[in-house]
Amino acid sequence: MSIFDRPLFFSDKKTDLPSGLWQKCPSCSELIHNLELQKNYRVCPRCDHHMTQTAYERLEMLLDPESFQEHDPNMTSVDTLKFTGQSSYTDRLKTYQKKTGLKDAVITGIGMIQGLKLGIAVMDFNFIAATMGSVVGEKLARVIEKSTEGKIPVVIFSASGGARMYEGAISLMQMAKTCGALARHAAAKLPYISVMTHPTTGGVSASFATVGDINLAEPRAMVGFAGPRVIRETTHQDLPNGFQTAEFLQEHGLVDRIVHRKQMRDTLHQLLSHLTDRR
Repeated sequence: MSIFDRPLFFSDKKTDLPSGLWQKCPSCSELIHNLELQKNYRVCPRCDHHMTQTAYERLEMLLDPESFQEHDPNMTSVDTLKFTGQSSYTDRLKTYQKKTGLKDAVITGIGMIQGLKLGIAVMDFNFIAATMGSVVGEKLARVIEKSTEGKIPVVIFSASGGARMYEGAISLMQMAKTCGALARHAAAKLPYISVMTHPTTGGVSASFATVGDINLAEPRAMVGFAGPRVIRETTHQDLPNGFQTAEFLQEHGLVDRIVHRKQMRDTLHQLLSHLTDRR
């Protein structure tokens, strides 16, 4: 028994860390300060895991300063099917527009990489898992067509959960639309480089993401049409180790090269310089 009673200590200070300052790596569980993560292009400094980048973060990392001219920034989707479910499609769009600051799941435009002009599109997984609906398909087709007119190469960064179910068959039509625009681009003898990031699945992987003149991928990115569980239940077969990873697909010929995020800008410039004979 103590001689003096210990006084009770009261404090209205919160013991929890402020939100948004730290992030845990989903691969190795390392706790990383957001400033360090941003400086490292959202790549874990411990295990090299490539975390999700926003579209604007990727554009800032890749393009020459003040060279990007965005196309169709205010294009938005329409709830043609009057989708209700647990919440309306219109409400869901507004929620993600407020959350991400984007109108839809892709940013497109014209920019430069080390002085080399190109058409570029970057999908943002934070917007409804970067699912492809009418706006995504239309913006992609337009930037490809503009690039064909301007006789410049195209680079598309994919990250997607597939077709957007809220738009039904309209979303599936974007697969043909984007590939048709790319076919005309190829007919003009202009290069297209596809870069697949984690994850690239569904209708996106079955269309424009895998038909590049050169197909690149980030390390350990998941690329495939359906998820491993769905394939396993459908085929009733065990899947190979590493199935649907970028490394597995490179070994089997779908991916030409795996490129670390920090090396992507230089790699794209090198490839495009050779393909366009421009320096």
